[in-house]
Amino acid sequence: MLDQARQRTSEFQSRLKDAGIDLAIITDESSIAYLAGFWGYLSVEFGRPTFLLVRPDAAPLVITPLMESEMVGAMTWVDDVATWEDSGPNRWENVLKKAIGDDPGRIGVEIAALPPLVRNWFDDQLPGVKLHDIAPLLGQMRMIKSPEEIEIMKQAGEIAGAMMQAAEDALGEGRPEYEAALAVIDAGTRKAAGFLTAKGWEAFISPMIYNLQIMQSGRDTSMVHRRASVKPLERGDPVYFCFCNMAQFKQYKLGFDRMFFIKEVSDEAAEVQQAAIDAQQAAIAAMRPGVSAESVAEAANEVYRERGYETGYRTGRSIGMAYLESPELKQGDKTLLQPGMTFAVDGGISVDGRLGGRIGDSIAVTASGTEYITDYPRKIITVNR
Repeated sequence: MLDQARQRTSEFQSRLKDAGIDLAIITDESSIAYLAGFWGYLSVEFGRPTFLLVRPDAAPLVITPLMESEMVGAMTWVDDVATWEDSGPNRWENVLKKAIGDDPGRIGVEIAALPPLVRNWFDDQLPGVKLHDIAPLLGQMRMIKSPEEIEIMKQAGEIAGAMMQAAEDALGEGRPEYEAALAVIDAGTRKAAGFLTAKGWEAFISPMIYNLQIMQSGRDTSMVHRRASVKPLERGDPVYFCFCNMAQFKQYKLGFDRMFFIKEVSDEAAEVQQAAIDAQQAAIAAMRPGVSAESVAEAANEVYRERGYETGYRTGRSIGMAYLESPELKQGDKTLLQPGMTFAVDGGISVDGRLGGRIGDSIAVTASGTEYITDYPRKIITVNR
């Protein structure tokens, strides 16, 4: 992974030069991981920003909190690592200003991802300097995944499959929602650990699956992004799991969703869920190199219209080192699909605040069509416990 990160940085430097950018200041965690091969665990949420400074014709520089510098130095391929401290003259503001210099030229940042405290520093310290948005330069690079990246995503898919199997196995009438969430964390962590060693760069990769489980059951299945609770499951309950903020490995994120039913399913709930499944499958069938992102969404929306439903959901989003990359499968996005693009492709509808139909998989676009990164039955699933 580090060799690829080095190669990406070299390509990024060429793009900066072509765009006339003299200095790129990268603050987004996923972009830093993409180029420099490392990430921290506290970062800007604790007021501690990390920076990657890239110039077209000079070696890159990492600026990181002193307390994380040992780990950063062991993970990254970048040789020049500067540190800053929480107080005193070596605060990040002073270290960054020194690194930028008196005549930085044209500065590029990912404007939408720039932390507010860093944006405020620019406004205060460099009020006359225009910041140019370099997000499109990185976005174009990150849009197409290498075979090595897709292989890591496939490992994440196997981890996600183990998580979903554990979720299904933990369901049963009278069982509380949180028990299934605990089973997901345990199974995913154990599966991820099997892909790791305690040597080199991998020694700093945690197998732990974390974040609050998105889970809805019963009438609450229409409440998108509700979290697992102490609520006991009842006969006939639909139960929905979303792993979109949990299924990840080595910083690569997936989308993965399934719906289950406790012992029985009503005709109406089955109809709604089947519409979501069929819409998702129509979208995937429409995916191939050369078609537009919005046409894939239209294939799904046509299924909903035929069944008498409306949906406000996009059909999918590009995934990689971030949960949301470009392009998106939605109306208005005219990006043409290419081999190496990876997407979370969803089927999703809510009906009258009572029912929801949900399914989601991660997909890679190939030269001839698509292949699944995640794999689990795509049908109405009844749990007989």
